[in-house]
Parts: sequence; C-alpha cells; structure tokens
Amino acid sequence: MSAAAFDAIIHARKSTRAFLPVPVPRAVIEDILSLAARAPSGNNIQPWRVHVATGPVLGRVVDEVCTAFDTADGSHVAEYAYYPTEFFEPYLSRRRRIGGDLYGALGIAKGDRERMRSQLRRNFEFFGAPVALIITIDRRLAQGSWLDCGMFIQNLLLAATSRGLGSCAQAAWIDYHRILGRLLGFDPQEQLVCAIALGHADPQAPENALETVRAPLHEFVRFHPDAACD
Repeated sequence: MSAAAFDAIIHARKSTRAFLPVPVPRAVIEDILSLAARAPSGNNIQPWRVHVATGPVLGRVVDEVCTAFDTADGSHVAEYAYYPTEFFEPYLSRRRRIGGDLYGALGIAKGDRERMRSQLRRNFEFFGAPVALIITIDRRLAQGSWLDCGMFIQNLLLAATSRGLGSCAQAAWIDYHRILGRLLGFDPQEQLVCAIALGHADPQAPENALETVRAPLHEFVRFHPDAACD
C-alpha cells in the first residue's frame, strides 16, 4: 500500500453516529479482528478480548440498557473514570467544540436538554448499527495493557474503514458494565473497556458529515534541537 492510500484511510475514519440496517458478514468481522490483533503489546501478551453481539443478542443488550438509561435511578456507575471530574483548558474548549458541532449538525439548540438526552440515548442503541463489539480486559493487568488495548482498537477502526464500514468507539457504555457482563457472560476478572458500533454508515444522516477539528502541531508538539556538545 502506498503512503497516500494509508493516509486516506486515516483521514476517512470518523465516528459514525447513524447506520443502515445492512448486515455485516461474519467473515468480514473476523477479518477486521484478525488485522486488529496485529497491534503491538508489551511482551506480546495481547490483553484485549472482544464480544461480538448481533441479532437477538444485540437486541436484548439494547433493550435492557435503554430501559436502565430511561429509568436513571443512579444504580449504574462505571468501574473506571474515562474523563476527569472537572475539565480544564485546552480540553474544555475542545470538548465544547465537538459538542456544539454535533448538536449544530443535528439542529439541536443550546439548552434543549430533552433532545440532548435523546441523542445521548442513541449511544445505547448503537446508533442503529447491526454489530456491536464489546472490548474488555483482564482487570488484574496494569495501565500499560490498557495502552496496548487502545492500539488494538485503533487498528480495528482503521481496518473497518478500509473495508468501507463505519464505526464508533463508545465510552458511554462503561456505566452499564454489569448489564453487559451478565448478558454476554463476562468472566469474573473481565472488565469493560468500551463498546464499538460497526456497520454501514447512513450517507444521508447529517451527523455523519461532521468533520472534527484537530489541534495544530504547535499545540501538542515540541521539537528539541540537539544539545550542544562540550
């Protein structure tokens, strides 16, 4: 593959938030996961695990979690903090920008809490995707293995993109790890990392046209010239 072709895949990958009801063949899912597993990991321990949910199983997951979301009784909490308890700059501005851009694309006015909550609920419908990939890790592993898992996830998203599929990595599901663990049969030491929606993007959905803004290099890169030698 040429550098240009690889670069095009990276630029084409985005978070898809509306899917068509078109099945994804199991062979394609297995191909994507096999490629994702080429990700590096410390001592090659390959710490990731994946539960693939489709059809009736996916339907049960969506139904139970949406019911729990609608109930909102406070009994569902995450096992780990994905975000800080309080955002600060420059991360606060970036977070507000993507939220404003997404709601703007959907025509959701600022302060319209009902429609905002309705859009949040779409996470727990996997945005209509026909495939859900539930990523887990052994809770006894250390922080480095979570970094390895992140590289696996990035490989997965790019492999899906190269096959013309949309995807969305979703941290929102971590609040409902107990429901997922029960329905999908997690092992006692299995901890939920995130969920990924996978399928064919709906080209007519305005949210799928959203292009996120990325920080310029000078905001996150420092070049260190060679130190002078005595």
